[in-house]
Amino acid sequence: MKILKNIDDEEKVCKFIDEAFSDYAISNNVDLNFEEYWFVAEDDSGEILGTITGRAYYNEVHIGDLIIDKRFRGQNIGSKLVRAVEEEYRNKGFEKITLTTFGFQAPEFYKKLGYTLEFVREDKDPKLSKYFYCKYF
Repeated sequence: MKILKNIDDEEKVCKFIDEAFSDYAISNNVDLNFEEYWFVAEDDSGEILGTITGRAYYNEVHIGDLIIDKRFRGQNIGSKLVRAVEEEYRNKGFEKITLTTFGFQAPEFYKKLGYTLEFVREDKDPKLSKYFYCKYF
């Protein structure tokens, strides 16, 4: 056996993950309900202003990354992207949206959007403390 990082055949790895993930859920009588997503905010010229990515699976939607170009922050683009995720997955069998953010990133932003802080994993450097948030549909 050998351990490889980032092998060239991404399709092979993705196929393995999809099949193994699905088979394990089925063997445990759990509805996988899996979908990866990304939403992009663009201006009229097609320039990307920001994006939000994540995965929906089992009974939750998880926000992975929310990135807004620094030139366009403070213009409610992030809020609109989060709302797009909420609207897309509401009434589709999911119970909640979860996410994590670090202290230097956006804890107050998610709080303003109605997300409930579940816990904080404190770090020696408060900027690197990790905040775990959840919002139920």
